[in-house]
Amino acid sequence: MTELLLPLAALPFPDIDPVLISIGPLAIHWYGLGYVVGILFAWWYSRRLASTPRLWAHHTPAMTPEHLDDFVVWAAVGVVAGGRIGYILFYDFARYIANPLDMLAIWEGGMSFHGGLLGVILAMILFARRRQINTWSLFDVVAAGVPVGLGLVRVTNFVNSELWGRPADVPWAFVFPNGGPEPRHPSQLYEASLEGIVLFLVLVWLVWGLKKLKTPGFIGGAFICGYGLSRIIVEFFRVPDPQLGYLLGGWLTMGMVLSLPMVLAGIWAMATAKQPAAR
Repeated sequence: MTELLLPLAALPFPDIDPVLISIGPLAIHWYGLGYVVGILFAWWYSRRLASTPRLWAHHTPAMTPEHLDDFVVWAAVGVVAGGRIGYILFYDFARYIANPLDMLAIWEGGMSFHGGLLGVILAMILFARRRQINTWSLFDVVAAGVPVGLGLVRVTNFVNSELWGRPADVPWAFVFPNGGPEPRHPSQLYEASLEGIVLFLVLVWLVWGLKKLKTPGFIGGAFICGYGLSRIIVEFFRVPDPQLGYLLGGWLTMGMVLSLPMVLAGIWAMATAKQPAAR
């Protein structure tokens, strides 16, 4: 009976090569391109915010576009180094200790958003102190554009047929090439929608509608809280990493454990954000 239902219940998985361009030994993957485009968009968008005085308290931006030009390299290093180290520590420590050289094989995948976030936060703290910029304001302008990159990377996870969801009988389920015969939730697309489109639109409303850049820390807090909530929701539809499995009762995952403190920290940041006094 199940075999008869499969053709009706599942959508055909799109035949998209994970490698965009291959020139000799050099290969450009959609996954890597998603990171590059996401970083470039966040850089462009943050420059635009820093160039719009009416969005800021007392019409005085906390930084210049040139500051953000310098920071983009710091951000890229923080994302890549933090994301890789975070994945190694949080998700597959035993494997990488046994095979240390695999730690450098980023092209094979294996990046943690939570690790990347910690890497960027560290980069922002160091950069802000060096350039005498309000750290919370730097966090705000960077966070405002990050959801676009998150959405793109999640779409490339779908293209790569990785991080797929739990078995499902919904009309939009897919049979993933490496996910067994049963239709599954396209959890990567759920994440792309929540962490990418929805979260970005919420932040656009907070930045341009409610002018929340005037209260340093609010946009950054909204981003952290929004991502944490989105990730926790999607974890109910997503299969956890096989080397970890479920941590409790067949439902709790590492993604949930790492995201809950983000929700609490984001709420705290929004609740304590306040407009700086005029200079």
